[in-house]
Formats: sequence, structure tokens, C-alpha cells
Amino acid sequence: MAAADLVELNHIARESSDVKRLAAFYQQILGFEQMDTPNFGDVDVIWLRISPSLSMHIIQRDPQSSLPVSPYATTAASSVIRDPKQLSRGHHLSFSVSNFDSFVQTLKEKGIEVFQKTQPDGKTKQVFFFDPDGNGLEVMSRDAS
Repeated sequence: MAAADLVELNHIARESSDVKRLAAFYQQILGFEQMDTPNFGDVDVIWLRISPSLSMHIIQRDPQSSLPVSPYATTAASSVIRDPKQLSRGHHLSFSVSNFDSFVQTLKEKGIEVFQKTQPDGKTKQVFFFDPDGNGLEVMSRDAS
């Protein structure tokens, strides 16, 4: 495969019954910036910029869908406890920040339940938590250099 043919991640999509609330969470907690978003007619969509080449598309959830919003969503049929200690290895998004301790303090000040640990290398710190729709998130420390 030629270099020009390499696959690059373009965007992450999340469904939500409250697009504005979920977009506000990602803007306030992770600093994502709202982008110009095409008009999709009767479907509410907000695009957020994560980095120069990566975005998040928050899309109005189809109220007729029988699929869970996330593996941790609470439904009428089952009550799932969103315990950050039990966040699945396979069902989360991960980001990194250079100001890790300050970031974790902000989460706690906003009342967001977190679980912190350090990777076996003893250097990389991690914090696990959920967005308002129950999507699992991880934020790792990043060397500022």
C-alpha cells in the first residue's frame, strides 16, 4: 500500500437522545470545538473537532431503535451501574492530556465519578469515567514534551 493510500481515522460517531447535552459535555470536559455542521433535515447533528484531522459526530438517536445507546446504558429492562472500575477494555474511547492531574481535579469538581490507576510502566496515569449517555472514556497522561 502506498503512503497516500494509508487509512486514517476521520471521525467518531455517537448517538444521543440529547445531542446538545452530549456535545456540551465533550466541549466542557475535553475541550472539543464545535464545527460547521451540514443540515441533515429532521435529524439533529453536531460535529465537534477533536484535532485537526479528527472529529466527533453526535447524531440524534432514532427513538425507534432497540439497540442500546452504549454497553453501560440503563434501560427499562435492565439497570446497569456505571462503575468506572468496571469499564470494559473493549468499549471505550481514549484520549491523552499533558495536564493530567489538573484534568482529573476538574472531573472531580464537576461531580464525575472516576477510577484512576497507573500502567505497569509506573509512568502513565489513567482515569476512567463515563459521558452522560454512558459511553466509557479513558484519559491518559501525556508527557508535555
